[in-house]
Amino acid sequence: MQAELQALEDNRTRSLTSLSVHKIPIGWHWVYKIKWKLDGSIERLKQASRQWFAKFSEAICSTVFIQSKANYSLFTKREGKYFTVLLIYLDDILITGNDSENITDVKNFLHKNFRLKDLGKLKYFLGIEVSTSRKGINVYQRKYALEIIKDAGLLGATPVETLMERGTKLCENSEPLHDPGKYRRLIGRLIYLMVSRPNITYAVHVLSRFMHQPRKEYWDAALRVVCYLKGSPGQGLFFSANNDFKLSAFCDSDWAVCPLTGRSTSGYCVFLGHSLIS
Repeated sequence: MQAELQALEDNRTRSLTSLSVHKIPIGWHWVYKIKWKLDGSIERLKQASRQWFAKFSEAICSTVFIQSKANYSLFTKREGKYFTVLLIYLDDILITGNDSENITDVKNFLHKNFRLKDLGKLKYFLGIEVSTSRKGINVYQRKYALEIIKDAGLLGATPVETLMERGTKLCENSEPLHDPGKYRRLIGRLIYLMVSRPNITYAVHVLSRFMHQPRKEYWDAALRVVCYLKGSPGQGLFFSANNDFKLSAFCDSDWAVCPLTGRSTSGYCVFLGHSLIS
């Protein structure tokens, strides 16, 4: 508790002040709890996250780290053959690199400036599960996928082998959905699941075209995607430790396939060695 209080003082998070006249202070006590994916900022201040990120960015860039222009939450440092990467989301930070001493130096710098805790090797981050071995790294979202299946009420449903029935053409002639919010929430969660499940990308992108006015036909198609996930909720991406670093890209397109707009649909994937990276 003293360490937490000292961290607040060192980071100038708060300052003590005298109690106003005729005011009665409220009581307080310590609560110990593991925090899993908080729904919002503890401080409940609109600018809290922005101010914290600005302070963190200024501190980390004062070293030789460079902030990425493609992803402002990503910071990289290169010193000769050594390479260190730092990724931040609120107060959760991932650090990796090819030199353990550089990583230790970064941890010590962060602890000195922000009193951060080292939680060890990465296992769970923003709904993404990570497991490592000598063969490589597995990235999957099993817990997140099971939550989607449970919330859709399909834990007892029979899995299907295909995401969409062959020849499916979704149109706007069916009955409007009574609660469009549930359709939008489900599609939003499926979009995030694509982080580790690129095989559902096409089906989810098709269904996301109808977020403005979802209909029962679209809802049934979305539930079929969930039933497909039930067959293999732990499937994900594997990044092999044996990599020839050869970059390969594949692209395909279906001309004028959309029945509503007549637009074409194109897709692509990029591999680094045998690992899918985009």
